Amino acid sequence: MACRITELVIDCADPQRLGDFWCEVLGYVELGWEDDGDLEIGPPGGFGGPQPTLVFSRTDEPKHGKLPLHLDVNPTDRDQDAELERLLAAGARFADVGQTGEESWHVLADPEGNEFCLLRRRVDAVEAPG
Repeated sequence: MACRITELVIDCADPQRLGDFWCEVLGYVELGWEDDGDLEIGPPGGFGGPQPTLVFSRTDEPKHGKLPLHLDVNPTDRDQDAELERLLAAGARFADVGQTGEESWHVLADPEGNEFCLLRRRVDAVEAPG
């Protein structure tokens, strides 16, 4: 038997701000606050489905440099250019990590500066169970 990624935990200064941003980006919903002040968001079906939840864990420690892990996202219902406009309107901004300008993806940052990539290929949305 193998494991499956069910949660990704992201340290941040403002869990609500990042939770709101990533809910908009991914079509997720707020699943709840944990006793320690962490905010969990995920697909409308909740924890345990095919998509991992995101947990935003409050920390006062500042981010130092580029993260060793980043998320890649793909558009599901529009082309890459339209999705880029939507993400920028939601609060993403362009990030420079040394790309050449010839890449087929866009490097962006969320409101706290965490880099993620918007890839070109359109994929099917994952439907909530039910």
